[in-house]
Amino acid sequence: MFFVVSKILGYFLSPVLWVFLLLLYGMFNRNRKRRKIALISSVVVLYLFSNSFIVGHLVKAWDVDGISYSQLDASYEVGIVLGGTTISYEKTIDRKIYHGNIDRLLQAVELYKSGRISKIMVTGGSGNLIYRDVNESALLHEFLKIIDVPEEDIIVEAFADNTHENAEFCKNILKQNDYGDKVLLITSSLHMRRAKACFDKEGLEVTAFSTNLISHDIRWNVEYLLLPDVINFKIWEAMMHETIGYMAYRMAGYV
Repeated sequence: MFFVVSKILGYFLSPVLWVFLLLLYGMFNRNRKRRKIALISSVVVLYLFSNSFIVGHLVKAWDVDGISYSQLDASYEVGIVLGGTTISYEKTIDRKIYHGNIDRLLQAVELYKSGRISKIMVTGGSGNLIYRDVNESALLHEFLKIIDVPEEDIIVEAFADNTHENAEFCKNILKQNDYGDKVLLITSSLHMRRAKACFDKEGLEVTAFSTNLISHDIRWNVEYLLLPDVINFKIWEAMMHETIGYMAYRMAGYV
């Protein structure tokens, strides 16, 4: 139930949907004053959610900064890669589709190839409310084999539907197989705060390695300070998803 509710709620966190609904309300409302307020509100919301300066400052307060290789210990037994819109499968063309969060996996591969992690653990079931037959960790497993990561260095957790289950199921696998205590947690910078809190709650000590980093540097030009940028809608949506998710997890006792 928690999984279903969280996915449905996620659909309503999109700023684009808010702007669209405000425009619809403004266009079809017969009250002139309300129509004007709705249309002005849609423009204000559109601008606030697309301004790089505003988004950058708010994101900075939430996401977890990345660390350099020099800040890592010499090596870790396992690097845990959290699934979540990283990879999917398109049946019509029989092809894997890689999404924006693929940076998590690519960073893990680089860490593995450079000897900083000994094994790569991929975790996540479907993670999709509609396409329940697409198992993300299985697809990630296939990708790792294609790029010649040995089977013995790949650990698969294929049942978690959310971050809480990622932490719980990964801890069980690591403890049951005695994989060691030096673990690197690899996920996006916006997701890292909630993810690490879940692993801490499960009593599994991990080192945070944030990916999909968002720049916080102020660029003193018109484009950054004033002009709207459509990419900021997705950043806003992801940040709201994480902040609301964190609060829901706290109420549920997951963090």
